[in-house]
Amino acid sequence: MKLGILGGVLLVLAIVAAFVGYSSIFTVYETRQAIVIRLGQPIRVITQPGLHFKAPFVDSVVYVDKRILDLENPAQEIIAADQKRLVVDAFARYRIVDPLRFYQAIGTVPAANSQLSTLLNAALRRVLGESSFQALVRDERDELMRRIREQLDREAQRYGINVVDVRIRRADLPDANSQAVYQRMQTERQREAAEFRAQGAQRAQEIRSRADRDVTVLLAEAQAQGEQIRGEGDATRNRIFAEAYSKDPDFFAFYRSMQAYEQGLASNETRLVLKPDSEFFRFFVDPSGRMVNGTPREPVAPATPGSPTAAAR
Repeated sequence: MKLGILGGVLLVLAIVAAFVGYSSIFTVYETRQAIVIRLGQPIRVITQPGLHFKAPFVDSVVYVDKRILDLENPAQEIIAADQKRLVVDAFARYRIVDPLRFYQAIGTVPAANSQLSTLLNAALRRVLGESSFQALVRDERDELMRRIREQLDREAQRYGINVVDVRIRRADLPDANSQAVYQRMQTERQREAAEFRAQGAQRAQEIRSRADRDVTVLLAEAQAQGEQIRGEGDATRNRIFAEAYSKDPDFFAFYRSMQAYEQGLASNETRLVLKPDSEFFRFFVDPSGRMVNGTPREPVAPATPGSPTAAAR
């Protein structure tokens, strides 16, 4: 009986000892920091990961994240130095470097996000209120983000927080102003396009005028060259005719008369009213062409080949 009671007591003591041992042990992971709280007062900060001990039933442990945390800030409307209203969307990245100060000043990450959001908005207004819209959008964006981060980091040091980075995701004009700017830009582009079209039309007209002038000059030169060639051809032809006429005037007169008969008596219903003893028909009366009306034909001076007189002969 005594052994059973003793065994029960030992079992209870073992259970109590196991519970007490379990309550005095806690684990700190790589991504966390721990603060040991005794009766509401922090007594120890643990930053190294591993297995640690605390007083059971008296001490409690508060874990603080030591990773880089995100702060998403809602878009804010800010007036720049050039009096332009801007809608700025920014975010920040921060790390808790002093967990004890963080616990005493703020306590939780959501409370830290709320406090840092207020500080970030204030830093944005101070820095961007001294800069122009052009500097924010194009010229000095990196420098402005650096200044905002430094100001926010100085304000966050009293909470045990180190601000790692601040970025401006978007900085635009309000919708109403954006529409006006877009319309102005569209009007400007249309004006430039119309100017380019006018310059192109002027250039095209100049090219067409120069081409027409060149065509006129080329045609005139070609016509002049053609007339010269034709004149040289006519001169050569007349020279050949003259040489042929000088070799046998009678045969040449006969040949030219035959050509005149062929052209004058063509079968195109052309009617000629001539006397039968006309000189035009002398080769019908005399094959030699020397007798006209029974009398010898007087010799005629040589005519220029191609002339009407030479053709009649």
